[in-house]
Amino acid sequence: MLQQIISHTPVYVWAILGFLVYRGVLASQDRTVALRSLFIIPAVMVALSLQDIASRFGLHDAPLAAWLIGAALGGGLTWQLIDAKRISINRAEGSVTLRGSWLPLAMMMAIFCAKYAVAIASAMSPALRQEPLFAVTVCATFGAFNGVFLGRLSRHLAAYLKAAAPAALQSTPN
Repeated sequence: MLQQIISHTPVYVWAILGFLVYRGVLASQDRTVALRSLFIIPAVMVALSLQDIASRFGLHDAPLAAWLIGAALGGGLTWQLIDAKRISINRAEGSVTLRGSWLPLAMMMAIFCAKYAVAIASAMSPALRQEPLFAVTVCATFGAFNGVFLGRLSRHLAAYLKAAAPAALQSTPN
């Protein structure tokens, strides 16, 4: 059964997996990146998530609301957990130094595995697409995963913008 599942997986899925592993390994090392580069992974992950939700459940009421709630919770939690004082900004170069972490790889693999499992479950039992609890659970989970990436992006973007603020504004408590 596992062999059939893997053999029926489209080639582009394995290309996506390779890209995610590559980006995740890069994220494990400290690196300085242009501000615009911070948007790549969150944008890719949101696009893949919303595309999957749209094709499986449709982007309407409950699925979209569940995704948004999950994203808000994941983003808010991530915002709180990232210490803004540890973010290094070089405003003159337009860059951010990112601390190496295996968390992005773990998150990308979790998203990939969740999407893969949902695709398999949906293929084996097409009736699941019509189950509201399944749809809301999947959408909220995808949203929470995406929220982690969006929360990290937001925290770094806020630090970047704050670095450009006049010294008087930077001393204002958050």
